[in-house]
Amino acid sequence: MNQKQIKALETQLWDSANSLRANSKLTAAEYKDPLLGLILLRYAQNRFEQAKVRLEANLPPLAPGRTRKEPTKNQFLSEGAMLIPPQARYDHLAALPEDESISQAVNTAMALIEAEYPNLDGVLPKNYHELGEKGQSEALLRELIRVFNQDAVKGLTGDVFGRIYEFFLMKFSMDGAGAQEGGEFFTPPALVQLIVNLIQPDHGVIHDPACGSGGMFVQTGHFLEENRGLKSINAAIKCYGTELKSNNVRLAKMNLAIHGLEGKIAENNSFYADPHDLVGQCDFVMANPPFNVKKVDKDRPYVKNDPRLFGKVEVENADEDAEKNKKPVPRLGIPNADNGNYLWIQYFYHYLNAKGRAGFVMASSATDAGNSEKLIRQALIETQAVDCIVSVGNNFFYTRSLPCHVWFLDKGKRAENKDKILMIDARNTFRVVTNTINDYSPGQLVNFSAMMEAYRGKAGAICEAAEQHETNIADVATTLLAEAEGLRRACLGVLKEESPLGESLAWDIAELQAEIIVDEALTLASSRALCGVFEQPVAVLSGLLEGYQAQWEQARKAFAALEKSAQNTDDNKALKKQLDAQGKQLKALSVLIKGYFEKNSEELASLKQAVKDWQALEDYFPDGVYRDVEGLCKIVDLAEVAANDYSLTPGRYVGYTVDVNAAFDYQKRMQEIHAELANLNQQANSLMSFIQGIDL
Repeated sequence: MNQKQIKALETQLWDSANSLRANSKLTAAEYKDPLLGLILLRYAQNRFEQAKVRLEANLPPLAPGRTRKEPTKNQFLSEGAMLIPPQARYDHLAALPEDESISQAVNTAMALIEAEYPNLDGVLPKNYHELGEKGQSEALLRELIRVFNQDAVKGLTGDVFGRIYEFFLMKFSMDGAGAQEGGEFFTPPALVQLIVNLIQPDHGVIHDPACGSGGMFVQTGHFLEENRGLKSINAAIKCYGTELKSNNVRLAKMNLAIHGLEGKIAENNSFYADPHDLVGQCDFVMANPPFNVKKVDKDRPYVKNDPRLFGKVEVENADEDAEKNKKPVPRLGIPNADNGNYLWIQYFYHYLNAKGRAGFVMASSATDAGNSEKLIRQALIETQAVDCIVSVGNNFFYTRSLPCHVWFLDKGKRAENKDKILMIDARNTFRVVTNTINDYSPGQLVNFSAMMEAYRGKAGAICEAAEQHETNIADVATTLLAEAEGLRRACLGVLKEESPLGESLAWDIAELQAEIIVDEALTLASSRALCGVFEQPVAVLSGLLEGYQAQWEQARKAFAALEKSAQNTDDNKALKKQLDAQGKQLKALSVLIKGYFEKNSEELASLKQAVKDWQALEDYFPDGVYRDVEGLCKIVDLAEVAANDYSLTPGRYVGYTVDVNAAFDYQKRMQEIHAELANLNQQANSLMSFIQGIDL
């Protein structure tokens, strides 16, 4: 199943499930957990069925008269699947008679799975009898089971189910369903991908102390599969998460199960506990903690002695001399400000081991916060662990529009970068999804990764990114070119009848054929032109059609006038027949062209965006090597940061360009504006005096 088909299925399943909720009296929050539980149940059965086929195929031939034993639980586990009890399978639930309670049957199915697999104990929802008023839950559940028991869903693999689960999580978050103070349980995928791509978590201990639904771990799994080619992900990483909300803990455990990831998720408050005891042990830390949390009880004994706040920090100078070349920096500690931002930042720093990396989302105010927070930030900067700061614009979160920053720490920086920080101002880099939602396109994420890799000293990082753009563009364009050729053939099929219109249009399409068909050995060098190649013929065809439509309408009006003034002769009948045939052809062609744009609208937009992102990369770095780009990125040294009052706001460093027209007399224009304003004020005063003088 390709990406387009997966997307279509996601939308179909969501629309079906959401319309069922809309016809009930349930809120989205009441509906979310039971529905996600049904997705997990469907996923578990699919993996069970696929593993069963593999296991049975490897069994030796059965002797006559002998019956074969069912595969064991351990055999299923060896295939990465759960042994689903017969009463917990969708087939059993879908075939349940109308007089039996479907809600009780689903509750029993969830309990049976939890009994078999203790790591899911208490995770799966078992309140399906509460889905609405009496009787409503039964009808709703039967329809939902029907939706997820379609043939198109039965054969889906685990990775596709993971996509569907994430899609449903995202949709619930956008609808505000249990969004926990502004969507905390679901970090926008674009920001998760940015963090994972830039810190590259490919081994060891990975920790998220505010893990929500576990999106950071899931994206790490995707990264390892797509960029490292790993299949045994659980052998490469160990996931540890902490989450305050019970509901989110269940979501996270279900999310990990859906994606075949192992991990320990603790229900606790990270401000007052470190349940996994991971200080100094993490290879990677990723998080999107709640911003600006107030009223944290900083007088608790645990907080006052928290090793995540008071670890001893030393910075070693470049000189490889004796102990005198080591200088202590101010100890980090408890900020006076009434928010938890700088508690989180210190947690992330102290969780890291000697070479660990962290990436986390933080309120924009934190990069310039003053007083005690500034002192902590200064101490953190002087550790030389701050690696990169990215400014993110508005509308990335589904339930709030505020901007933010993504911080990156790296205790294992290469020597050349010890006293440097990469600043990226991405506030003007985004892709518009809806009127209220922005994200990063795949190409924009490639560009950010290229900047980071080049900064870290990887030779050829920019050129590799350009090649990746070219390959992606060629893949999408090749599909669209095939669609355009299909459109051409369909148009020719419409023009079977001989007519002036048909002959003329057929000739023009034949001429366009040379533009549509390209060499099968599509070279990367030609990829830039593909954006125009696939679209221009269709645009020309649309223009021709509009011209022919106008000509036909004029001819039809002329014929109508002729009918009024002349008799219904054989010549008139022939002309009318020809006009009707041409009108039919025009309508058919219009439908075909409209269908082309409707069918391929997303691909057309994706390709335009991909070409734009590729062009941006080459405009930023025309020589294929990193350079500071005004308004976008700059590598700054710590002396410059100190001179800027230890601010970590990229906009203060990357600069900006103001277009000034040297020929324009700005001073004279300002004088004119002031004169106009004075005149308007005088008129306003005169009018006010007149009004006040009227005897009402």
